[in-house]
Amino acid sequence: MAMAEKTEQKTNVLVVTFSSQGHINPLLRLGKCLQSKGLHVTLATTELARHRMFKHSSSTTTDTTATAMTISGISLQFFSDGLSLDYDRKTNLNNYMDCLSKFGPINLSNLIKDLYQRGFPKFSCIIATPFVPWAADVAAEHQTPCALIWIQPCALFSIYYHFVNKLSNLPTSEDPEITVKLPGIPLLNTVDLPSFLLPSNRLDSILILVYETLENIKKFKWVLANSFYELEKDVIDGISNLVSIKSVGPLIPTKLLGENEIPEIGIDMWKAEDKCLDWLNQKSESSVIYAAFGSIAVLSRTQMENVANALKNTNMDFIWVVKPPDYPVHEGEGEVPEGFLDEIKEKGMVVPWCHQTSVLSHPSIACFLTHCGWNSVLEAISAGVPLIGFPQWSDQPTNSKLMADVFGVGLRVWPEKDGVVSSQALVTCIEEVVSGHRAAEFRAKATEWKLAARGAVATGGSSDQNIQWFVNEIVKNSSPSQRSLNSH
Repeated sequence: MAMAEKTEQKTNVLVVTFSSQGHINPLLRLGKCLQSKGLHVTLATTELARHRMFKHSSSTTTDTTATAMTISGISLQFFSDGLSLDYDRKTNLNNYMDCLSKFGPINLSNLIKDLYQRGFPKFSCIIATPFVPWAADVAAEHQTPCALIWIQPCALFSIYYHFVNKLSNLPTSEDPEITVKLPGIPLLNTVDLPSFLLPSNRLDSILILVYETLENIKKFKWVLANSFYELEKDVIDGISNLVSIKSVGPLIPTKLLGENEIPEIGIDMWKAEDKCLDWLNQKSESSVIYAAFGSIAVLSRTQMENVANALKNTNMDFIWVVKPPDYPVHEGEGEVPEGFLDEIKEKGMVVPWCHQTSVLSHPSIACFLTHCGWNSVLEAISAGVPLIGFPQWSDQPTNSKLMADVFGVGLRVWPEKDGVVSSQALVTCIEEVVSGHRAAEFRAKATEWKLAARGAVATGGSSDQNIQWFVNEIVKNSSPSQRSLNSH
């Protein structure tokens, strides 16, 4: 985010987030934006993150007193989620979220009390994500205003808001196939909706969090979003009569936004492969497929085989990120087929993890085969890279719909009746996006959004203005005694 005139007072804010890399990194970047405007920023997440988030993050330094850790001047604090560190949170996600909702508020409140007792300046604002909506109650307990940072597209906020407040119908077991029309959003079919709203959803704890957040939206004094106005203008305008949303993104690595002079901030919870860039440097421009499906979903054995065959059968080189599952799976799930690495060693590279920012911004990348997680979509369009949507769950089906039909930067690949995407469907999509009759259109639109994203975060851009507005709001709402305390 561009530097701008700083506030005179050193106001202190607390950012509270779920302990996932895809949540922590955007929040760290939001913190850096606020820091650039003169605020002091502290980020709090659960103890689960402490023992692994620093292992691969060279930008992290540990306070010599061992009472705090920092990243680029942002203080990191941790609280317990009520479970032991070796508890399998992914396999038992519903139970984990229930425990976090029960013990998180207590332990976060105790952390704040402890910080105050140690002389920490009082927080003028607490910022929370929808995965920790109870942070608003903790903020009220400490008489501190709270802001919501929505980490998915504003279109998802509108969809959930209309459903939670009974302003639109949901698909049901009796009527599973419906169409939904909301302000500023194209007509949505059931396959375009977030998976948590479907009758097949089994992660009730996640849906409960969304409902809790939006049913009690008035607990949040401000609503921010990791998006930018130009990208979702129609949606933001369409819901403005119900909720005022200020877009402050894209909250992505500064390298993708042309801000090379601003130090990067973020963490890697997995060891990234360093040889990708050397390999890409040997490839010609727009000649490589980048394939990555996130850190959570694990593809079935058949689906892995189909992806492998598709990449092998294209006339293009590729990098495929295959992160080993970190929870029990059936044999062959999430694994490349036997013998595949030997077959493709001349044209492909398979790695367990990589620095996605560096890969996407490399001129050799022609397209991105992606699960369409929101961070990945923002990073791709900010790098000017066309996409092929391969959604799995959560907001990804809706993000795929937006990517293809609203942003116009690629295509969504569709599964067969058995739910598996065929090898031929993947090959066809790749060829259409890279060299088909709309390929130039996809590339031009991606470049257009790349420039728009950079404009949004530049000084005086839409997101930069919203960040400054938010900072002014926080300072304005601080009590005189608070402002006096913060100025010392």
